[in-house]
Amino acid sequence: MIAGGTHTRGVTVYESLAYDAVVLAGGAARRLGGADKPGVRVGGRALLDRVLAACADARTTVVVAEARPTARPVRWAREEPPGAGPLAALDAGLRHTTADHVVVLSADLPFLRPATVRRLLSALHAGEADGALLTDADGRDQPLVAAYRAHALRRALTALTEDRAAHGALTGLPLRRLTAALGLVRVPDHVASFDCDTWDDIATARARIREHGHVLDEWISAVKDELGIELDVDIRALLDLAREAAHGVDRPAAPLTTFLVGYAAAQGRGGPEAVAEASRKAAALALRWAEERAADTAKTPGTGKPGVAPDATPDPRPDA
Repeated sequence: MIAGGTHTRGVTVYESLAYDAVVLAGGAARRLGGADKPGVRVGGRALLDRVLAACADARTTVVVAEARPTARPVRWAREEPPGAGPLAALDAGLRHTTADHVVVLSADLPFLRPATVRRLLSALHAGEADGALLTDADGRDQPLVAAYRAHALRRALTALTEDRAAHGALTGLPLRRLTAALGLVRVPDHVASFDCDTWDDIATARARIREHGHVLDEWISAVKDELGIELDVDIRALLDLAREAAHGVDRPAAPLTTFLVGYAAAQGRGGPEAVAEASRKAAALALRWAEERAADTAKTPGTGKPGVAPDATPDPRPDA
């Protein structure tokens, strides 16, 4: 559930905008040679787990596939017959949801983020459309990266089912049969809409997360997911702390200090503010160590004696 939000004409945009999520993870992955695509790892995390992290605040998350271990609890569903296609899978997942808004996702989106889900829900809430979906770099609709009004999805699926009653209902129908019946708004995002259909796509995704501008964010997200924590931290502040500890004390002090800062924040059951305060104190201590070392290594001209620390005040007493 999205909490908070901005205000428009006295109404909170995200107020009470709960949503359920349906993740389709049961495809055959033919272009991957039949590999277990949801389990393929990018940045050390299964593709399915990366998608589940992006919709972690959903009230209910339904994954349509055979059950498997996941990084967080989900509800499982299966289309009948298995392998009947995306519309049948969506219908099966939708039956387990109750929210007015449903985010529908495929399980092969390595760069999906919670912020993308919020953008989709915001775009849906802003007007009267039945759904809001991403478009990719070529401007193509991505109906499996979208937020929909649940009643509109159910209405359209029911109409298709009735129309196909004598032809196997929803089995084998393409998604465009559904989206053609809906009023949609489009949100361009060539990164979040990137999906992994081939091994080349997997290689591209793995290379991207190791790029200089992305690797730290990706690594921190992976570690938090692995440890099961949800804490936003100021990465720059922690890096500054590590640098101060390495420079002012000793190189091995950097990782040890950042560990102790995290431990101190956890002991106090604090959030990002507690981490920031502990980082500030430890950085100040490291600076004091650096100043003392600088003073001890500097010599007072003409005496050969150690210099005076920058914050030291000469003692005025005669016998000092």
